[in-house]
Amino acid sequence: MKLFIILGSLNAFIGVGLGAFGAHGLKTKVTSQMLAVWETAVQYHLIHALGLLLIAIFCQLIPDSFLLRTSGWLLQIGIVLFSGSLYLLVLTGTKPIGIITPIGGIAFLVGWLLLAVTAWRQSV
Repeated sequence: MKLFIILGSLNAFIGVGLGAFGAHGLKTKVTSQMLAVWETAVQYHLIHALGLLLIAIFCQLIPDSFLLRTSGWLLQIGIVLFSGSLYLLVLTGTKPIGIITPIGGIAFLVGWLLLAVTAWRQSV
């Protein structure tokens, strides 16, 4: 699915940019603990951007899979909720934003699980 190639590529681009911003722009502006939170957000952002690209490839092999497309959307939602909430936490210092983070983590988990289910259901 072309859309997952675009989403994966854009998320990788954004993740690299935010990683560089954290390493250079935030290094002297936030605590080392908050910098570690930023790095975690970037790491998960980039890993799941690659996951979106992987799902795009699988969409070419299994074009009519609802579960596969749902898996991709859950990874995208996870990026926004998990990484996005951590970015906001670091930038604003608003701790209640952290309530959103586990929802993004669950989206990641379910997305990867649906990818596995999709593979399991395929006949070779």
